Amino acid sequence: MKRTLIQDLKENKDSKISGWALKIRDTKYMIFIILKDRSGKIQVSIDKNHQEDLVKKLEGVLPSSVISFTGKMVFSEYVKDGKKEFLPSNLEVLSKSDAMPLDDTASLDTRLDYRWIDLRSRKNELMLKIQSCFVEGMRDFLLKNDFTEIHTPKLIKAASESGSEVFEVKYFNRKAYLAQSPQFYKQMAIASGLERVFEIAPSFRAENSNTNRHATEFTSFDLEFAYIDDYTDVMDMEEDLLIAGLKKVKEKYGEKIKEVFNEEVLIPSKPFPRIKLQDLYQELNQRYNYQIPDTDIGDMNAETEKLTSRYAMEVYHSEFIFVTDFAKTKRAFYHMRKNDIPQGFDLIWKGTEITTGAQREHRYDILKKQALEKGLGKDIEFYLEFFRYGCPPHGGFAIGIDRLVMLLLGIPSIKEEMFIFRGPSRLTP
Repeated sequence: MKRTLIQDLKENKDSKISGWALKIRDTKYMIFIILKDRSGKIQVSIDKNHQEDLVKKLEGVLPSSVISFTGKMVFSEYVKDGKKEFLPSNLEVLSKSDAMPLDDTASLDTRLDYRWIDLRSRKNELMLKIQSCFVEGMRDFLLKNDFTEIHTPKLIKAASESGSEVFEVKYFNRKAYLAQSPQFYKQMAIASGLERVFEIAPSFRAENSNTNRHATEFTSFDLEFAYIDDYTDVMDMEEDLLIAGLKKVKEKYGEKIKEVFNEEVLIPSKPFPRIKLQDLYQELNQRYNYQIPDTDIGDMNAETEKLTSRYAMEVYHSEFIFVTDFAKTKRAFYHMRKNDIPQGFDLIWKGTEITTGAQREHRYDILKKQALEKGLGKDIEFYLEFFRYGCPPHGGFAIGIDRLVMLLLGIPSIKEEMFIFRGPSRLTP
């Protein structure tokens, strides 16, 4: 008999179900097991007086064991959760569990030590399904808009993509590095004539950051597209992309997100508010008496991002806001500049930066000059070659998927949102 998911059970039809025994309650006359699979859960009821063979098979079996039952589902007014129960005629213990090392009082570090068990909770299972749905919505939007999905190398020769630290690895008889992003290769794809590309893949940052939103390895959603007029085309594209993803999530999981995470999925309207950095400084100073520290002038910090979201909600009633006109010293060398101002932006959502995007410099001579300004030379010669033989105007951005879902669901730390977290002090499981 083939397995039937719990949600697909039909009344009084012979069926086979398999899953985790969430709870096992042994009473004087009955054994009650709450069985869970990916579709839901159901009470399995065993009569101890008439099903001694099944009772014997359950001797020494603890909660979290994996069990398969054959029998029938019936409706019962005595079952509180779902009004359904499964009456088994046979069972097979597929895998016995030891006593569980986690309980409801376990610390986050302990939960991460046993992440595969921690992920069995309804909340965590739903979280990962929502992440998958969000990505699906954004990927579908790009495919419908003639983007091509690419897969770029994560082992690279040069360590010069940005100011972030990189992980060095031994590559046979020489050094290599783990890629901080697919930026160079996205632009190579534009130079190859693909025009519209995206990638969903791991990125690596060797930053000793121990905040609630940083990880040393994370999943990045990157895109790049050609024949733009200016960087506002890139902002327009991101608006459409995020709206598509949020609509998909709200349609499929909106009610469950409200029930489990107590968060409302709000679909933003276009255009998102847009403000220049210097104008933002003035607004934050006048409204909240906030002065940007000297070391952060020309850029933003965590406190600035929080106040920027507050400003966006109070003035524009928007969860999202674009900030433009950053200092060239704070932006990558490949950002196009006009009047010495980088043609790019940060997108702030719920008090946190989720994107840095820009129009790229596609003219070889200017790009080479800007690279030299940053002290970059031989390491990026291979990258500069992409622009020597013609490259159209283009731009793009990247979104950290884990940070995005963390903010969507109001999860306090990215450690709890990621399938498996990697940080400065964690390399297991």
